[in-house]
Amino acid sequence: MAAITLQYIVDGKDFVSCGRASEQVKQNLKMLAFPAEAVRRIVIAMYEGEVNMVIHANGGVADVEITETLVRVRLTDTGKGIPDIEQAMKAGFSTAGEEIRELGFGAGMGLPNMAKYSDSMVINSTVGVGTEVIMEFKLD
Repeated sequence: MAAITLQYIVDGKDFVSCGRASEQVKQNLKMLAFPAEAVRRIVIAMYEGEVNMVIHANGGVADVEITETLVRVRLTDTGKGIPDIEQAMKAGFSTAGEEIRELGFGAGMGLPNMAKYSDSMVINSTVGVGTEVIMEFKLD
């Protein structure tokens, strides 16, 4: 199988469409007969990333590369950036405002869940410029 590349625009501040990219990736992986557990992990981690882009960055872009043995998800935004990545990785830490929490988001589990469900995750962030998160999921 040749590598498949997909790109999705994540619309900022639109919780209704949040998750559309991960849902489309899920459908593609199912059509390619990828293992259900791998699909589940990818979709959970990607959804958490989409939510973070909507809450903190007014949206962004999700690039997905699929091969027979690996799925790589690259999430990029031009939001405010993450000033302290180590702190942001702590379960329960959140900078989401009260209005976001009232919607049921912003519990501070996004980045920890992304790390938990991916096989590797790298975060590059510059305050005032934006954030890039690259997650890899092994399929072998």
